[in-house]
Order: sequence, then structure tokens, then C-alpha cells
Amino acid sequence: QVRLVESGGGLVQPGGSLRLSCVDSGTIFSFYTVGWYRQAPGKARELVATISSGGSTNYADSVKARFTISRENAKRTLYLQMSSLKPEDTAVYYCNLNSINNVYWGQGTQVTVSS
Repeated sequence: QVRLVESGGGLVQPGGSLRLSCVDSGTIFSFYTVGWYRQAPGKARELVATISSGGSTNYADSVKARFTISRENAKRTLYLQMSSLKPEDTAVYYCNLNSINNVYWGQGTQVTVSS
């Protein structure tokens, strides 16, 4: 059974960096596309980045060249390295796994970019 647990969020100043992690306690992590989404207050949840089982990546235009998504299948872990953070990156960040039959979400981790 898939259970996604995010960590690494926090308060950071504009221009700073953070690395988010998401660990899956299940056994199917390596077979599927996983990704990060975020939801700011009063806004819809939006795609940040995804990475396929083969390592192909996809990024939202707003984070290209600033964020890097990666995965470590042996540890069933997904990462999001965020740099040059902006106040508009403030949101709850969610880990996502898309299998054939289900979509799984973590509980989210708060990222706040503020001086």
C-alpha cells in the first residue's frame, strides 16, 4: 500500500533554498511517475514538477531553472531541490504518485518564503 510522507518544508528568505523529500512506504514507487504539486491559500492545486519511472522530467514554467526534481528508487524517495525561492512560491507542497488504478497524495509540507 502506498503511503507518501513529505518533509523538508519551512520558512526561508527570498533567494534562499530548500530541499523537499517524499518517502513512500509501499512497494510500487519505482514503477510509476511521481511528482510535486503545490497549493497556495485561495488558489487551486497546481503542478510543480513530475518525473517518470525512466527519469524524464517535466516542470511548470514558473519553476523551470530554479527547481530540480529527482528520485532515488532504491530508497523509494522523491526530492525537490528548490533554489532562488520567491514569495510566490509560498504554498503547501504535496507529493503525488499516479498508478494505473489510483492517485495517491501525501499530507503536504508548508513552504513559506518571506523576509
